[in-house]
Amino acid sequence: MPSSPPAAAQPVLRFAPSPNGRLHLGHALSALTNERLAQAMGGRLLLRIEDIDRERCRPALDTALREDLAWLGIIFEDGVRRQSEHFGDYRAALDDLHRRGLVYPCFCSRQEVKAVAAVHAAETGEPWPTDPDGAPLYPGSCRARARSEGAGEIGRPHVLRLDLERALAVAGEELAYDVFDASGGVTRVVAQPRRWGDVVLARKDVPTSYHLSVVVDDALQGVTHVVRGRDLEAATDIHVLLQRLLRLPTPLYLFHDLLADAEGRKLAKSRGSESLADLRARGVTAHEIRRELGFF
Repeated sequence: MPSSPPAAAQPVLRFAPSPNGRLHLGHALSALTNERLAQAMGGRLLLRIEDIDRERCRPALDTALREDLAWLGIIFEDGVRRQSEHFGDYRAALDDLHRRGLVYPCFCSRQEVKAVAAVHAAETGEPWPTDPDGAPLYPGSCRARARSEGAGEIGRPHVLRLDLERALAVAGEELAYDVFDASGGVTRVVAQPRRWGDVVLARKDVPTSYHLSVVVDDALQGVTHVVRGRDLEAATDIHVLLQRLLRLPTPLYLFHDLLADAEGRKLAKSRGSESLADLRARGVTAHEIRRELGFF
C-alpha cells in the first residue's frame, strides 16, 4: 500500500514551472522555498518542465524560465525532465486505469456542462455545485452511456474522466497525506476527492492532464517532498487518490502562501503580472529579489 517516503531516504524536491509565460515573483518564491528546504534537509533539487500544453508552451519560454532561475542563482541537479518527452509514461498509467474500468470517455463540452448548471439554477433557485477551482461539477451524463454505447463513438472529440465513485471503492481505506513544515513538524490531512467529481485525466489530443502527469512524474523522479503554492493544495485530494490507484508512493507536502498584487489579486501570468525579466530590465538584482522574499 502506498505510504509516505521512509525517513531514512534522501529528500528529493522539485520545482516544476510551465513555459507558457514569463516567471514572476510568485514563481521565484516557490523556487527559492524549494531551494532553501532542499539545502536544509541535505536533499536533491530537481527541475521539471511541465509542458503538456503544446499550444501554449513554447521553446523560447522554456529557455527564458531557465535563464530566470539561473539569474536567481538557483542550482538544480543536471538533467531536466520535460513532460512533452514522456507522454508514453502517462499513457501507460491511463491504460492501467482504463483496463480496471476506472475511466470513461466523455463527449460533453465545457459549454454543455455549464448549460446543465445554468438550467438547474434557473429551475430550482439553487446553485449547481462547483469544484475547488470554481468550475461546475460534471453531472455524469456520459458515465453510464460510455459503458453501453460510448465505445462506438470514440472517434469523436472527447475527454477521459475518472469514475470517482468506482475509484473510491477501489481505493478503499481513508485517503490522507502528511503536510510538513520547515521545523520538521508533520500534520495528517484527510483528502476529500469527492469535491472534485469525475475529473478529466486526458484529452483526445493530449494523453494526460496536470493531475495525472504530476503524480506519475513525482513517482518516477523519486520526489519525497512536494513544495508548492497554496492554490494547489486542494488538487492534492485527487493526487492522493491517483497515487493509491496506481500503487505509487505519496510524498510529504508543504503549501506556501501566495504573493498578491496591489489590488490583492494572486500574481499570475494570465494577468500579466510583472515578470522577473521586467524586474531585471528595471535594474533590480537577484540579491534584492532574495532579500525582498525573505531569503537573506
